[in-house]
Amino acid sequence: MTADLSRQVVAVTGASSGIGEATAMACARAGASVSLAARRAERIEALARRIGEEGGRALAVETDVGQESEARAFIERTHGELGRLDVLVNNAGVMLLGPIAGAPTEEWRRMIHANVYGVLYCTHAALPLMADQGSGHIINVSSVAGRHARAGSGVYNLTKFGVGAFSEALRQESVAMGVRVTLIEPGAVATELGGHNRPEVLEQMAKAFQGVTLLASEDIAEAILYAIGQPANVSVNEVLVRPSGQVR
Repeated sequence: MTADLSRQVVAVTGASSGIGEATAMACARAGASVSLAARRAERIEALARRIGEEGGRALAVETDVGQESEARAFIERTHGELGRLDVLVNNAGVMLLGPIAGAPTEEWRRMIHANVYGVLYCTHAALPLMADQGSGHIINVSSVAGRHARAGSGVYNLTKFGVGAFSEALRQESVAMGVRVTLIEPGAVATELGGHNRPEVLEQMAKAFQGVTLLASEDIAEAILYAIGQPANVSVNEVLVRPSGQVR
């Protein structure tokens, strides 16, 4: 079943590349108007042009979602300029791995800034708008690292376990509002996400996934579309998607 998102408005954070970009394109092709948030303005502006060239409608808003004022401005502009807000995809995130002992603590702050505060601030701004409509869908992109903690990814695990816990509490609170909540947990995906790690971490990652065919961003976008496209009485609460060759 192909999702029909005609007359819906979908806001996507971290839309400048990877899963966010693929999700925005998939939603636009399914008929949605899309709002794009990322810090790299030139990337989301180019994506908005591509969507427009395909006959879709897109709004690009340069945003650091870990800054509360910017996250709120993104949500408010989306609602104000596109007329409503049906789906929020909290996708923006940072993955900086390595041992806890001796870690550059600035890496920890960067992850908490984007992975935790970004989800909280965007959700906080979106929820009353959806409640007023009597409908909405919040999709939080976590990770398999939000289910299984491993040495070398402790603080990343912390942020993604937190997103999972927040999502379940949010789900329970949002039922009476008519707002659905879905947690998406990708395994290893071929994106830019891992590329910001230190060289020694990149070497370990390459060894860990040697011989594994990684997921494409479009694979996760399809999982998100599946969750969005369900009838109103069906709530897909959690989706874990791994490459077939990924063990953990």
